[in-house]
Amino acid sequence: MFLGFGGNVGDTAAIFRSAFGALGAFLEGPRMSSLYRTKPRYREDQPPFLNAAVSGRTRLAPLELLAALQAVEAGHGRDRSREVFKGPRTLDIDILLYGEAVLSLPGLDVPHPGLPERLFALVPLLELSPGLRDPRTGKPFAEFASALPDQGIYLEGEGGL
Repeated sequence: MFLGFGGNVGDTAAIFRSAFGALGAFLEGPRMSSLYRTKPRYREDQPPFLNAAVSGRTRLAPLELLAALQAVEAGHGRDRSREVFKGPRTLDIDILLYGEAVLSLPGLDVPHPGLPERLFALVPLLELSPGLRDPRTGKPFAEFASALPDQGIYLEGEGGL
């Protein structure tokens, strides 16, 4: 199972570390990618984001996992009722992949539908598992990533933005 972390409000690196620790309540063998600073997409009038990917195993069903992740987000200051869609936020956790499952459930599509077009999700994901393939098409995610134009993603601490 793979998750995507994103945020651009507050001390995002510290928020990521704390959220990663909170995942231990329901995630076995968690690993986190490096942090990446990324240019905002969709709404450019906001600060740059930090992004990362997390992998691990869970016994939670997909919708139970979603609820647990939303509780972690809320515990780190996210208030979905007060935020602007695609705007600034303390912490966003997306379920990118749930094993090889292809799911369309109320409030949850897996693989994440935006994954093939988002370098801010693909780059950290591929750092953790370079050989991953899209469960829908069988195409390697590395092929999606290499076909995308520059989207302003930099390893945190290595310049850019």
